[in-house]
Amino acid sequence: MKELVIIITGAGSGLGQAMATGLLDAGHHVVLTGRSRGRLEETAAGHPHAVVVPADVSSASSVRNLFERVSDTYGRLDVLVNNAGTFGPSGSIDEIDPGDWDRTVMANLTGAFLCAREAVRMMKAQSPRGGRIVNNGSLSAHTPRPASVAYTATKHGVTGLTKSIALDGRDHDICCSQIDIGNAATAMTEAVGVSARQADGTYRAEPTFDARHVADAVVRLVELPLDVNIPFMTVMANRMPFAGRG
Repeated sequence: MKELVIIITGAGSGLGQAMATGLLDAGHHVVLTGRSRGRLEETAAGHPHAVVVPADVSSASSVRNLFERVSDTYGRLDVLVNNAGTFGPSGSIDEIDPGDWDRTVMANLTGAFLCAREAVRMMKAQSPRGGRIVNNGSLSAHTPRPASVAYTATKHGVTGLTKSIALDGRDHDICCSQIDIGNAATAMTEAVGVSARQADGTYRAEPTFDARHVADAVVRLVELPLDVNIPFMTVMANRMPFAGRG
C-alpha cells in the first residue's frame, strides 16, 4: 500500500481526532493542524508518522504557512481532509448576530476554501500530479435542524465548493468528495444523545454511533485510485431522524 501524505484540519478533537488516528493506524503520514498545539499533540500521541503544525484555517497567511511546511517536509500532498468547523450560533435568522454569522462562515466555509485553494495549487504542480480533497459536510448540507441557519447555510456552501472542485479538478487528476456525517458520538454532539430539538418543537434523545466508523470510511475513501471518485457519502446513526426531518 502506498503511504499517503495527508493534511487533516481540526485534528485536535472529535471527528478530526478520530479520522487522524484512523489514517495514522493505516500507515499514512498525517499532518495534524488546528489552533491548539496541546490538543494536536494529544492526537499525535508520539506516532512517528504524525506531524503537528498549528494553524488557523480562517487566516490566509496561516494556511499558506501550513502548506509551505508540508511542501518543505514531504515535497507533495496526496490528500486534504477539510474537517475544521463549528456549530455556530443557535437561533432563527432574526436572532443571529452578524458577528457570529461571520465567524461561522469563516470557520466552516472560508477555511475550507483557503485550504482547498492551496491544496489544488500543490496538486497541480507536483509530479505525479493530482490528489484528493475530502470535505466534511453534514446532514445539514441536505436538511437543517431547527435554529441552525448559520451552520446550515455554510454546509450547503460546502456542497457547492465540493462540486466545483470536483468539476474543475478532473483535468488535473484531482478528486473531491464530501462526507456527510450524522450523530457520530463526539464532545460536540454529546447533547444530541440526551435531548435534541425536533422539527415539531419537541425534544428527544437521538441515537449516536462510534466515530471510528467515520474514520474507517475516510481511510477507504482516500486509498482509492485517482481514476475513481465517490462524490458524496453519508455516514449516520441508522435510527436517527434524518429522512423525516422537517
